[in-house]
Amino acid sequence: MSSTAPTTLDNAPDPSQAPDRRSFFSLLAMGLGLTGGYGMFAALAARFLYPSRPPDRRWMYVTALRDVAQGGAILFSAPNGQAISVTRLADRGEVDDFIALSSICPHLGCKVHWESQNKRFFCPCHNGAFDAEGIATAGPPFDAHQNLARFPLKVENGNLFIEVPVA
Repeated sequence: MSSTAPTTLDNAPDPSQAPDRRSFFSLLAMGLGLTGGYGMFAALAARFLYPSRPPDRRWMYVTALRDVAQGGAILFSAPNGQAISVTRLADRGEVDDFIALSSICPHLGCKVHWESQNKRFFCPCHNGAFDAEGIATAGPPFDAHQNLARFPLKVENGNLFIEVPVA
C-alpha cells in the first residue's frame, strides 16, 4: 500500500503560458475596435432600414387676398416658430400672385426683408440679396449658392393658405 502524495499541483497554470501585458492590451484594443465597428454598422443599418419620418405639414390660413397690396409683404409665423415672408408680386387674384419664402437668410440666419422699390429680398448682415423668387443674386448667399426656402401656397374662396411644418 503505497500512497502517492502529489508533490506538484496538476491544475496549476504554467507561468510560461500566461499572457504578458502587451498581448493583453493588444487583444483588448482589437476587441474594442471590433465592438465599435460592429456597433457603427448596426447604427447605420438601423438608420437605413428605419428612416426618420418627415415632419407633418398642414395648410394654414394666412390672409385674405384683398388685404395685401401688390408689392406688399406680410410676415407669417409657422407653428414651429419659423418666420415666413409672404409677398404679393402681382394683382390678378390668383395664387401665382404670391410667393412665400423663409425670412431667414441661409448664410448666417439673419432676418431678410422685402424691398418693394428694388423688388428683392435683402439681408443687412452681409449685403446678401435675393430676387423675387428667392434666388440669391449678391453677397455670401450668392457665392455659396444658397437660396431662400420656398413654401407652397393655395387660394380658397379669396383666402390665402400656406403649407408649413407643424413640428
